[in-house]
Amino acid sequence: MESKYIRNVAIIAHVDHGKTTLVNQLLSSSGTFHENAKIADRVLDSNPIERERGITILAKPTAINFGKYRINILDTPGHADFGGEVERIMHMVDGCLLLVDAFEGTMPQTRFVLKKALEAGVKPIVIINKIDRPNASPEKVIDEVLNLFIELNAPDEFLDFPIIYTSALNGTSSFSSDPLRQKPGMNPIFTTIVEHLPAPKVIINGPLIFQPALLDYNDFVGRIGIGRVESGTIRVNGQVALSRLDGSVKNFKVQKLYGFFGLDRLEITQASAGDVIGVAGVEDLIVGETINDLDQIQPLPPLHIDEPTLQMTFGTNSSPLAGLDGSLLTARKLEERLFKEVQRDVSLRYERILNRESWVVSGRGELHLSILIENMRREGYELEVSKPTVITKEIDGVIHEPYEDVQIDVPVEYMGSIMEALGGRGGDLITLDQGSSHARLHYLVPSRGLIGFSTIVLTLTKGYGVMSHTFKEYRQQKAAYLGERSIGVLVSTETGKATPYAIQHIEERGVVFIEPGTQVYEGMIVGENRYDHDLAVNITTTKALTNMRAASKDSTVVLKVPRRLSIEACLDYINGDELVEITPNAYRMRKRILNTAERKKYDSKQKKE
Repeated sequence: MESKYIRNVAIIAHVDHGKTTLVNQLLSSSGTFHENAKIADRVLDSNPIERERGITILAKPTAINFGKYRINILDTPGHADFGGEVERIMHMVDGCLLLVDAFEGTMPQTRFVLKKALEAGVKPIVIINKIDRPNASPEKVIDEVLNLFIELNAPDEFLDFPIIYTSALNGTSSFSSDPLRQKPGMNPIFTTIVEHLPAPKVIINGPLIFQPALLDYNDFVGRIGIGRVESGTIRVNGQVALSRLDGSVKNFKVQKLYGFFGLDRLEITQASAGDVIGVAGVEDLIVGETINDLDQIQPLPPLHIDEPTLQMTFGTNSSPLAGLDGSLLTARKLEERLFKEVQRDVSLRYERILNRESWVVSGRGELHLSILIENMRREGYELEVSKPTVITKEIDGVIHEPYEDVQIDVPVEYMGSIMEALGGRGGDLITLDQGSSHARLHYLVPSRGLIGFSTIVLTLTKGYGVMSHTFKEYRQQKAAYLGERSIGVLVSTETGKATPYAIQHIEERGVVFIEPGTQVYEGMIVGENRYDHDLAVNITTTKALTNMRAASKDSTVVLKVPRRLSIEACLDYINGDELVEITPNAYRMRKRILNTAERKKYDSKQKKE
């Protein structure tokens, strides 16, 4: 297809503003699927975790036809942990659809993704989504968007952006802000894309230039570099040169080429300038390298890849229950899985700890790492992981740590509690926008102060608080210690099954995390103490049998409902001397030192030091 009929566009937005749902509707109303085909909700979110959580984890390409035009669409992640994908995708597109919720308005990640688009010179179209939402204020939101453009120093020609109003959930759109004038289909978006967004600025008959901005992985062909052909033509079985980031050049044969249409990744024989494709043939292909003709080496500038800001230790499962659930638990299997993950996730790093069956795994945030853990758990792996810690840098002899922009929307009555909690975690208030019922707090907070804070926000606001955050910069580390849990835990002294009789008595000392019949072991965390120190308890004890008839009031034990914690909540909850044991069917918090006597000796020694 001629490049003048191609439009490459990214869909960008804050998390949960409707990007993937909109892609569904674009695919449906374009005629890409057969009329009687059944289309799943958020069809591009193929990963089970993506579908369960309603988030996009990895960017995904697709394409549709609109008349004589081919529109290549890239659905991008909205969460800050995956923001690096957005930045690299901007090098593959010439325009973007900026989605903004008609009720929530601009959010921290809206600013981040728009900033990346403007820096890359990508022309935006603004879509006000969820126009049918109760209390939607499209006019107010448009003012917020315009102010955001101005704050980010957008070029004058970008300030007169086209606006489309949609309800992606209902599959309707219009050029009017009146919800009653919404009509089925997405034709306003299609026509605006082809009329307002430019064709790719490429060289049709030039030498081959292709730079992968994303990676995929296939067990048969290995790494697949996804990007846009900037110049020339690339063919299957063709001999090409790879300009590496270290300045060297490697010749290779193109093994496979892939195009994207609808939900399919199709094998193709050749691609020309302007096409978004996948290339296979180099097992160690890296994002930002350049593929050229053999006789015309023209490397493009390397692409920026966000460095990890958070790390944790992964290790083989060393608990007494190891091997009972999972089938993949050896160090070799774990390392193979980590290696496979870094083939497609360029923001992830891992390094083996010398003489130990453990690895330091680094990523962009808690969500980034917890999703990897959850995927491994579902695949049958067993492992143990430590508390996340931030990655510091030494700049001019001074330790610096990552800081994040944090925005929290809360009912006014909970504002004081949130401000007090953030102050205790090293947060600095930037702005406060207080309305009659809700307040929006904008803080700058050390990343380590945010570890575990999302759970605290929900607790302090009774579930009504909404927190968003994105990486800001590295700043000089504060002296105050942040991120450790201040309350103690209840730790089992025995191995066996928890009994109702024992739980009933332990409940007097704190909150229990498990139910009767749960298999426990010495050193396992079974609850939370009321005080700031750990308490060793026997949760397996049974009532002594006697010849005396029990009173009727003792015949029934009424227990409280145990507190349930998700994997993320467990990672947030544990302290530095604790671990989370992960298996396919369970996850348990435990002490690093399981033996009660040895742990007490170690704790006493630490206090003296």
